[in-house]
Amino acid sequence: MATRQGPVNQPGPVSFCERCAGVQLFDAAFTPVLNSLLSGVLMKRLVCLLALFLFCASLVLADDEKTPHHHDALNETQLGTVHFSISCDESVQKPFERGVALLHSFWYEEAEKEFVDIAQDDPHCAMAHWGIAMSLWHQLWNEPDAKVIARGLNESKRARKLKSTPREQAYITAITAFYSHSNKLNHAARAKAYSEAMKKVYESYPDDHEAATFYALSLLASDETLEHRKEAAAILEKLFVIEPDHPGVPHYLIHAYDTPQLAELGIPAARRYAQIAPAAPHALHMPSHIFARVGLWQDDINSNLASIAATRKTVAMGMGGEGHQFHAMDFLVYAYLQSGREEEAAKVIEEVKGMPPTKNMYGMDFDPRLESEASFEASYALELHDWKSAASLSPVSRDPDYTAVTHLARALGAARSGQLDEARKDVEEVKSISKLRRENKKTDEADFLDRQIAEPEAWIAHAEGKDDEAIKLLKPLTEKETDGFSGTGYLPAHELLGDLLLEANKPQEALAEYQTDLKLNPNRFDGLYGAARAAEQAGKQKDAEEYYALLVKTCEGGNSTRAELTRAKQLVAEK
Repeated sequence: MATRQGPVNQPGPVSFCERCAGVQLFDAAFTPVLNSLLSGVLMKRLVCLLALFLFCASLVLADDEKTPHHHDALNETQLGTVHFSISCDESVQKPFERGVALLHSFWYEEAEKEFVDIAQDDPHCAMAHWGIAMSLWHQLWNEPDAKVIARGLNESKRARKLKSTPREQAYITAITAFYSHSNKLNHAARAKAYSEAMKKVYESYPDDHEAATFYALSLLASDETLEHRKEAAAILEKLFVIEPDHPGVPHYLIHAYDTPQLAELGIPAARRYAQIAPAAPHALHMPSHIFARVGLWQDDINSNLASIAATRKTVAMGMGGEGHQFHAMDFLVYAYLQSGREEEAAKVIEEVKGMPPTKNMYGMDFDPRLESEASFEASYALELHDWKSAASLSPVSRDPDYTAVTHLARALGAARSGQLDEARKDVEEVKSISKLRRENKKTDEADFLDRQIAEPEAWIAHAEGKDDEAIKLLKPLTEKETDGFSGTGYLPAHELLGDLLLEANKPQEALAEYQTDLKLNPNRFDGLYGAARAAEQAGKQKDAEEYYALLVKTCEGGNSTRAELTRAKQLVAEK
């Protein structure tokens, strides 16, 4: 696999003399100094040259101040239409609405720049500081640390001190509730406080579509329960009819429906969002959340290819968000592997390996490139059931933040290829990482790793002839796994249990697990093939034929040479 070039490099800095009047100006200033060395008036010339230098520097700075951000060129046809009237100077009304549109597409870096500019252009604009505070909290993405909370609180306090309308004060009060909650480190409590405050804005101003949109998002940010998803969707579906070009409405509908139980309902929003905001990389990616949920792999692929291209284009223009491409790549690699396009997946993996480090995205000391490389390589081996390759994976870093996924893949690969001692070693490595997570108060991550350890342990037990013990280890995982898969790094528990039951000569039970897996993860390659084999061994030939046919259809347009697909094609051709 050949290494490909990473993101387009940003243009180099323009030299000082180029930014002034050019080389001629520099020469005109410097030549008299040389002459003065002969005439004895060097000091006078140096003073003149210094004055000229300072004058040129002032021109450069003035030029920089007048140069607009690239996002100033983005209009409603590129970001969507937002109507959000404010009491600030009329000159900042359109930029403010553009900033809100950027917020709605989670383009937080550019939104913050927009609101900072507005605060400079109109120092009395309270809502500019509301916008900055909103840009700092990346709802649904991460939990702000103490430093971000302090800055957000400062911005919200500045907003409260400035003159504003009662409606604007309601928005400001809501975001202040998030940053000023008494227990600042309890993210769930702060998100709930914000949502409750936004509910008051929504109820107080029923005709304010922005209040409704932001309240719907707050429901998802405070707790993505099925109840909250449905409540948010009910609000947004009404707006979808009224505001067909609003970027936040379909975006948040996609998030509301991003679960196996509701995914089909999200298809209209998925089809619409990218059309509304084609310049926003996240808007191009988000539809794939629904496409992955329903197994529309080509649509998934198209969305993420477009998102990656848009990210690189905007980064080359000096805009923020370089790290966003890795999330799109995650979905892209996953979709390639489910649709018989292993060669394309391998190219993405090699491309990621050749990219430079991408640390401190949103101020977090974390490299999404390293995480992606580790997850992609693990999935490539696991999805292809190349257990020996999985067992021989090399960690991409010594940092445990990036090694757990590799050790889990190695452990599963070793267990399934009969290397039990090696499997146990990797299990112990994961246990050590989990312990470290727990010591660092990362309880959710530790709990996840503790659960995942059961997968290789179950296959170790199976290899030792302890099938009852193996099944008991995997069953709890299948009961907790209710949200489905759409990204790389791991395999579904139902599918792993199906594989184990099939090897234990329990095809009927295996078929039930594969069928449950396919309800959560429609059109997964291994789920379809596993279901076909299980049905075949259970004597359900018609069901087997249907699963084989669906696998072949799912991989149309691909060039896979996988033995499973070759066999499926042969069996389908014989019918």
